[in-house]
Amino acid sequence: MEHHNTSSEVTFTHHHSDAEFKRRVRKTTILLSVITVIELLLGLLMYATELGTFLVLLIKGIIVILTLAKAFYIVSVFMHLGDEIRNMIMTIVVPLMLFIWFIAAFLWDGNSYRTMRNRYDRNHELRTTQEPKHRGDTAVKPLQ
Repeated sequence: MEHHNTSSEVTFTHHHSDAEFKRRVRKTTILLSVITVIELLLGLLMYATELGTFLVLLIKGIIVILTLAKAFYIVSVFMHLGDEIRNMIMTIVVPLMLFIWFIAAFLWDGNSYRTMRNRYDRNHELRTTQEPKHRGDTAVKPLQ
């Protein structure tokens, strides 16, 4: 005799009506489009005008924040993570934050290495900026 499991699926979220979900998706799509247009305008402003270093860094920081906001809305609405219980959300968000920290740490370390190499290796600039004029010529001799 064959036995079938007839228990229902266990879920902790409430189900949305189809119309409510479509309204939420439409609202999120419009919001993501507006944020994208703002990012594009900021990018065009950066390249179309001569801005100081501080303003360029400020605009880049704003663009990063807007991009993270878009990622939040995409994950929350389209991937339905906003409807999950807190432990499920933390299971996904905490490793993501560690990964972002990992990338930032490698970029910081690489920049530190580049800065130290340029500051303390006097021959680095000669090796990387001057090339032999002809195939038979030798490269510029290093500083003594």
